[in-house]
Parts: sequence; structure tokens; C-alpha cells
Amino acid sequence: MMITVPTDPKNITRHELIGLKTTVLTSKDPNMQNLTGTITNETQKTLTIKTEKKTITTAKKDNTYKITLKDKTQLKINGKLLYGRPEDRIKKKTKNKWKMV
Repeated sequence: MMITVPTDPKNITRHELIGLKTTVLTSKDPNMQNLTGTITNETQKTLTIKTEKKTITTAKKDNTYKITLKDKTQLKINGKLLYGRPEDRIKKKTKNKWKMV
């Protein structure tokens, strides 16, 4: 389900990510680097990204992502901060360890 309220960059780790645009900036798997698309699913350990040609599942903890919010704000975030079930992640308190791009 898409979020209907603006996503606040200050607490991105507590928001729904499905529907947001993303690019894999760094990865342990060189084939994943620069992968760009829309997040279509999220589990505890993975993000599924739909590109123009295919759908790929990536391991959160192995990647750094650039996530584009609906207002075009771009954030660089380590996938380790996104690790965990989406419904449990909203309960976590995290410091802002990501950067505006």
C-alpha cells in the first residue's frame, strides 16, 4: 500500500518504502550496483526492485541505497538501517545516519 502522507526524511526508516524509487549505490554484488527502479516489496532481509527490464530481490544489509521520496528529496541510506520486518521497524528508534543527496 502506498503512503498518502508526505514521507519525512528525518524518519525514513519508519516509513513504508514500497512505491519509492531507488538506486543501489554500493553492493557486495557488483551486478547490483547502479540498479535503478521502484521498490515493489519488502521483507525482513530484502527489498524487491522492479527495473525497466526485470524484477530483482536485493539483500538489505549488503547494499547502500539512494531512495527518492515523493517530493523528490533523495536520501543515501545504508541497508543495515532498513533491516528488520517493516512492521517492527516503525517501533525502532534510530538516529539520522543517512544523508541527503
